[in-house]
Formats: sequence, C-alpha cells, structure tokens
Amino acid sequence: MDKPLGLRLRRDLVRNKYVYLMLIPVLAYYFIFMYLPIYGLQIAFKNFVPTKGIWGSEWVGFKHFVSFYQSYYFWRIVRNTFVLSIYDIAFGFPAPIVLALFLNELRHRIFKNIVQSVTYLPHFISVVVVSGMLIDFLASDGLINRLTAIFGAEAISFMIKPEWFRFIYVSSGIWQGVGWGSIIYLAAIAGINPSLYEASRVDGAGRLKQMMHITVPGIMPTVIIMLILRIGGMMSGINFEKIILLYNTTIYDTADVISTFVYRRGLLQMDYGFSAAIGLMNNIINFIMLISANALSRRLSESKLW
Repeated sequence: MDKPLGLRLRRDLVRNKYVYLMLIPVLAYYFIFMYLPIYGLQIAFKNFVPTKGIWGSEWVGFKHFVSFYQSYYFWRIVRNTFVLSIYDIAFGFPAPIVLALFLNELRHRIFKNIVQSVTYLPHFISVVVVSGMLIDFLASDGLINRLTAIFGAEAISFMIKPEWFRFIYVSSGIWQGVGWGSIIYLAAIAGINPSLYEASRVDGAGRLKQMMHITVPGIMPTVIIMLILRIGGMMSGINFEKIILLYNTTIYDTADVISTFVYRRGLLQMDYGFSAAIGLMNNIINFIMLISANALSRRLSESKLW
C-alpha cells in the first residue's frame, strides 16, 4: 500500500537533510538575484526618477518601446546585434567542437597536454587585457602592421575601420574561448562506449571513419543542447564589455549593438526607464528564440532541453 505523500516527503527530508541544506544557498541565490528583480520590470513602463522611487514615478506605458522603435539608430543596432551573433554562432560555436575532435585523435600524451594548456590559457586572460592587446597590436604602428610592412604592405588602422571590427571581434573571441569551450565536448567524447571503436576497428574502419560515424554522432546530443542554449542567448550573448573596450565613434556603424546602446542611454544619460524597456524587449526575444530552437530540435531529433 502506498504511503501518503506527506509522510514520504517528511521521511525524505529527514533522510536527505544535508542535501537539502546544501540546496538552500542555491535557492536563495536564484530568489534574491533572479526573481526579486522582476519587481523592477515596471520601470520599463515608467518615467523612472530615482528620487521618486518606482511607485512614485510617472506611468508612461509603452512610450519607451515606441521611442526605441522610432529611434534613428534602431535598425543599425538591431542589425549589428544579429550579424555579430550569427557570425559568433557560425564560426565561434563549431570551433570548440573541431578542437575537441582533433584533441581526441592525438595519441602523444605530452603533445596533447601542451596543446590543451596553450588553448586553455587565453580563457584566463582578462577581457580588459585582451582588448588592450588588440588595440596595441592592431594600431597603425602596432605589431601586425610592422610585420606586414616587411612585405611592403601599407599600414592599416584596423581599430578605426568599420569593416574590420566584426572579424576582429569574432576571431579574438574564438582564440580566447575555443580551448575552454572544448572541455565539455571532450567530456562527452569520454562518455562514448569504447566497445563501439573496437567493433569498428574489427570491421576495418580507420580513424577518420570512426570520428565521423561514432564520435560525432556520440556527441551530437551535447552539441544540440549547447546550440539551443547559444541561440537562446543570441541577443544578449555578445560580449558587451569587450565591445565597449574596443569600439569608438568611427566604427559605430558595425560595432554599436543593443547592449552598448542601452549602456549609453541608461547609465551615461541616466534614462533608466528607456534602458529597462530595451532590456526587457531583448530578454523577450531571447525567450522566444529559446522556445523556438527547442521546439525545432524536438521535432527534428530526440535532443531537447524539455
């Protein structure tokens, strides 16, 4: 006979009390920093004045949303956000997967450890330091131009050329994150049943065929889940701090994105209601894209978040 639900819950709490105690800080973190701030979303619909508080500020409805849509810079910053995000997914997302596949094929342990250390190291370099390195190396008298000058090339001021910004942003992001991002795929590869490789070797399959027909399908569920999460954060997944450190007025045409526009309007011009409205709209778009990506994955494959 099944025991009452209340009795089972009490017994489970007593049996696993230490596990639930460890869960309390996690729940407190999400409640304080994720759920309580939802109360402040009403700022997006008000002409917020800090001295008046949230309740004392004037209610303006969808004024900030309409103002953003009618802004002269609306299409530019939305286009730049989407283009940078798509470039980052198209080139930055596959890079750790490719690295993990090649690392898995390395048989010389010392060389493999060296490659892993070299590729992991940039992850631990501060974004400020990386941005400073880029500005110095890509200046008109920087290292890159000095090297190209040896072959007779003319100096290029990369950091004031709008057409170069996207390449610099995406390629430097790959360099900094490819090693660290490969860890999760190496873990997925380690979970593949070794007997599959043994059976394929018996059938005469080489290492390339083993990679294509065993390793890649074996990590595909992980790849799909990571891709869904990446798409779900597409509008806010751009490295805001890095863009702020790299961009200037001469490259706004390709570098200005939603997060930098919110920074200028919200913090520099203290238009808190307007910036909250844009942030809310941004998160709603991310939520819709996450739901859509998960639904599409559920229809096309067995891998999904829920």
